[in-house]
Amino acid sequence: MADAKEKIIEVNDLSISFKTDHGILHAVRGVSFDLYRGETLCIVGESGSGKSVTSKAIMGILAANAIVEHGSIIYRGEDLLQVAEEQFHKIRGHKIGMIFQDPLSSLNPIVRIGKQITEATLINNNKLKLMFDDLISEDLIAYKNCIARKDIALKHLDDELDALKREKAEVLKHGTPEQKAEAKKALADKKAANKAAASEIKAKFSQDIVVLKKKLEETKKTAVVRVAEYKASVLAKYSEDVKKENEAYSAQISANPSNKKQLEEAHKAKLAELEKTKIDSLKITKAEAKRRALEIMKEVGIPQPERRFKQYPFEFSGGMRQRIVIAIALTETPEILICDEPTTALDVTIQGQILELIKKIQKERNLSCIFITHDLGVVANMADRVAVMYAGKIVEYGTAEEVFFDPRHPYTWALLSSIPDVDSKERLDAIPGTPPNMIFPPRGDAFAARSRYAMNIDFERQPPMFKVSDTHYAATWLLHPKAPKAEMPKIVSERIRNNLDAGPRGAEIRARLFGQAEAKPAEGKPAEKKPVEKKEPKIEETPKPKSPKSPNPTANKKKGGK
Repeated sequence: MADAKEKIIEVNDLSISFKTDHGILHAVRGVSFDLYRGETLCIVGESGSGKSVTSKAIMGILAANAIVEHGSIIYRGEDLLQVAEEQFHKIRGHKIGMIFQDPLSSLNPIVRIGKQITEATLINNNKLKLMFDDLISEDLIAYKNCIARKDIALKHLDDELDALKREKAEVLKHGTPEQKAEAKKALADKKAANKAAASEIKAKFSQDIVVLKKKLEETKKTAVVRVAEYKASVLAKYSEDVKKENEAYSAQISANPSNKKQLEEAHKAKLAELEKTKIDSLKITKAEAKRRALEIMKEVGIPQPERRFKQYPFEFSGGMRQRIVIAIALTETPEILICDEPTTALDVTIQGQILELIKKIQKERNLSCIFITHDLGVVANMADRVAVMYAGKIVEYGTAEEVFFDPRHPYTWALLSSIPDVDSKERLDAIPGTPPNMIFPPRGDAFAARSRYAMNIDFERQPPMFKVSDTHYAATWLLHPKAPKAEMPKIVSERIRNNLDAGPRGAEIRARLFGQAEAKPAEGKPAEKKPVEKKEPKIEETPKPKSPKSPNPTANKKKGGK
C-alpha cells in the first residue's frame, strides 16, 4: 500500500555523533527509513535511543557539537543535510513543522498567545518578496548547497585533524617516547595532507560555484521583472476598478439625487473594499494574520478564540498549551509534521484528546507525520508503520500490524512484554539492565547484554537487517537460517492469540499477515528467511539460545553456548 504513495522524505544510512567531554557519543548509527504522503511513521524506543536526534536532523536543529558522519535526508530531491542554514528557514516551519514534548517550554511566558501564533506569518508578510523568493529558490538552493558541500568537506578534514590531536594528547600523557614521536609525526603528516586536500576541494567546487552564481544572477533579473509585472497588474486593476466605481457612483447620483447620502456611504464602502483587496494582494496585514490565527485556534479546539487570543501561556492548562503549540506548527501549512513525544507531559485523558486532534488534522490536511514516542499504546493508536530503535539503530521496521502481531526482534518482544494489558494474566516482564554507553558502542548486537535470547555471535557481530516480508525487517541473528528456533515470551504470544481470535478484524489480520501456510505467531517461531545481505555471514556452529531463566549473558556464555 505504501509503495503506491508519494514518497516525501527518504532517510539513508544516517549516522550522527556528538563531541562530549568524555569522548565521541554515537547517537544515531546507520538509520534508514521512508515517509510517504498522508501516513504516520512512529519511531519508538527507550530514552537515549536516538529518536529525537533523528527528528532534529530532519528539522536542521542539531546542537553545535553534533557531527553528521554520513548519510542523507532527501526531501523533494534535496539533501537537507547539505542545505545552508540561510535557506533552511524556508523549509523549517513552512514545509516541515514540529511539535515538542513540553508545551510550556516551547512558548514564551511573557508574550501573548496571539502574537506567538501570528509571528511567523507577519515576519513573512510581504507577498512580493515571497513571490521573488519562490521564483529564485531552486537556483538559490543549488548555489547555496554547492557552497555548503564545500564547507562540509573542509569541516570533515578539520574534524579528522581534531580527532588526531586528541589521540596525540593522550599519547603525550601516557605513551612511550617512541609513541610520542610517532604521534607527532602522524599529526604533522596529517596537517600537510589536509592542506593539499583542502586545495583540491576548493578547486573542485570553485568552477561549479561560479557557474551556479551566474545562473542565479540571471534568474534574479527575470524574477525582478515578473514581480514588477505582477505589482503593476495589481495596481492597474485597482485603478481600473476605482475608476469604474467612481463612474457608477456619478451615474447613480445623477439618476437618483435624493438618495445621495446612502449612495455615498455605499460608495465609500466599495472603495474601502477595493483598497483592502489591493493590499491583500501585496502583503499580509495584521488583520489578515489574526483572522488566520483565529481559524487555526478554532481548528485545534480552543474555545472562545477571540478572548484566548489576548491571553498569556500561564493562563492555559497543559492540554490547551499543547493545542497552542500545534496551532503554531500549522500556521504555515506544512506538509510534514514531526511530533516529538507531544503527550508526555499530559495526563491520560488529555493525551487521548491531543492524539485524536492530531489524527483529525492529519486526515483533513493529508499531512505526513513522524511520531516519536516510548509509549506503545500511542503507537498502536497512531501508526501506519513502526520503526523500533535501540542504541541509535533501527532494530525492527514494518507496518503497525506486523510489529504488533508478528514481532521478530527480542527488543520488540521485551517492549511488548512490559506494557499492561487487561486480558493477560501473565506477570509483566521488566527489561533487565540499562542501555549501553554509546561513547563505547558495543561490538555486536547492542541489546545482547540485556537479552535472554542472546547467542555468542550477538556479542561478536552486528546483525544485518533480515527480510521478513516486503514491508517487514528485523536486525536479529534469530532470523538467520542456522539460528535455533526461539519462542517469544508467553505474555506476548497470548496477547497476539487473544487479539487474533477476537472477532472478524482479528481474522482479517491473521489472513493478511500469515495466510494459511505460515505458522501462527502465537507459537513464537520466526520464519526462516535469508538475510538481505548478498554475502551470508558464516556461523560455524549452531549457537544455543540462552536460558530464559537467566538474563545474565556472561553466565550463559561461560556454560558453553556456541
